[in-house]
Amino acid sequence: MLRSSYVAGAWVDGDETFSVENPADETTVTELPATPLPEIERAILEARRSFDRGVWADLPVAERAKTLHAFFDAFAAHHDALIATMVAEAGQPARFAEMAQFQAGLAGARGTIDLYLSMRHEDTNPVPIDDLVRGRVALSVRRHEPVGVVTAITPYNGAIIMALQKLAPALMAGNSVILRPSPLTPLSSLIFGAAADAAGLPPGVLSVVVEGGSAGAELLTTHKAVDMVSFTGSTTVGRAILAQAAPTVKRVALELGGKSAQIYLPDAVERAAAGAIAVVAATAGQACVAATRMLVPQDRKDDVLDAVAKAYGALRVGPPDDPTAALGPVINAVARERCERIVAAAVADGATVVAGGGRPAGLERGYYVEPTVLDLPDNANPAAQQEIFGPVLGVLGYRDLDEAVAIANDSDYGLSGQVYGADTAAATAVARRLRTGAVNVNTGMYSAYAPSGGYKQSGLGRERGLEGIRAFQEVKHLAIGELK
Repeated sequence: MLRSSYVAGAWVDGDETFSVENPADETTVTELPATPLPEIERAILEARRSFDRGVWADLPVAERAKTLHAFFDAFAAHHDALIATMVAEAGQPARFAEMAQFQAGLAGARGTIDLYLSMRHEDTNPVPIDDLVRGRVALSVRRHEPVGVVTAITPYNGAIIMALQKLAPALMAGNSVILRPSPLTPLSSLIFGAAADAAGLPPGVLSVVVEGGSAGAELLTTHKAVDMVSFTGSTTVGRAILAQAAPTVKRVALELGGKSAQIYLPDAVERAAAGAIAVVAATAGQACVAATRMLVPQDRKDDVLDAVAKAYGALRVGPPDDPTAALGPVINAVARERCERIVAAAVADGATVVAGGGRPAGLERGYYVEPTVLDLPDNANPAAQQEIFGPVLGVLGYRDLDEAVAIANDSDYGLSGQVYGADTAAATAVARRLRTGAVNVNTGMYSAYAPSGGYKQSGLGRERGLEGIRAFQEVKHLAIGELK
């Protein structure tokens, strides 16, 4: 397990340390040296220097692709240690770390290289006929160029997959990047420094800095040498980053909170229990896309509540090394207290706890929360409006599909959504009406070719897909004519 930071091609230590805690048992995984603030500034300045000198940005695209494949090969070579580290620092089941982070993230990163190579990054525009006749303009060119120096700030719940879906397009586009992982799960991201060394990335093209607080992140979002901030995390922090980036007019890409709805058409109500399990299984509800509002026909609501309560009652909560556990802990005491506080507020506003609602018996250490089902009286309830980021599901009834759509759209967020229906055409028609960045109709997909991102307060811009690559590029127009 690496225990220092990677700055401009070299490993550095710091005098101050911070604790990385295992949320499954509250033990200390390690005391990690924080990157000194002057070293974070050096990472920024070296990224600026590497970009301005073109040591990476000016390489032929095929060479960048070859080096990045070597970078991902080196990343993959640390598989066993990486999985163990993710389990320890995030309390995630090994299967989730393996499948949802390592394998999906790596496949997405390699797919991003292929997508970039298939795209045109310089193309011609039509020239107005008057300009052609007068001979003023012979050629009009639209060129996509790298933004420059990018700050990538990643969350605790998907440290590796979120880093990969930022690093792959940003580096492939020719940018220089400083990666700053969450202070709660910083260890796994240090693997990218080792991979950069092994692949021979030029110094300054990638740095990985770690800290226990936010001073470094604030420097990375305010420094005039940084051209772009790509952040995944809470809406509250996203607003702060927008404010910090404003004085220097940086480009900002944000994937923020969500309060996604899963809508069951009358012919798909039997699917609800399985959908409820998907909200909490493996992640303990700690996913920004988690569909924590379940919308079902009002006349079937009692049946659904009974089925979901039975399903949640059968789920075992436990540490990641328990093969029978369906979900582990939330990340820390603050996260657990937030779950408890919102459940209490929901009940005070008329909700009923149908299952769970407390801490599991027999787990005195670790930040565990019972998978909880709430019968919500309406969409104004706190549990229907606030992002909980824990294993808490609220069930709402609707009279008809127009009301279901209205309830789903009645949110400050718009990150994801789900619609289930045996009549696929009818379900798709509902999906088209949802004000959200992605909707899964009877299925789901994670792909380098499919964009993700939010409407409203769920974010700005897109990650993955063609749009996710363009997010890390500027557009330049060249008007070319002959000198008369």
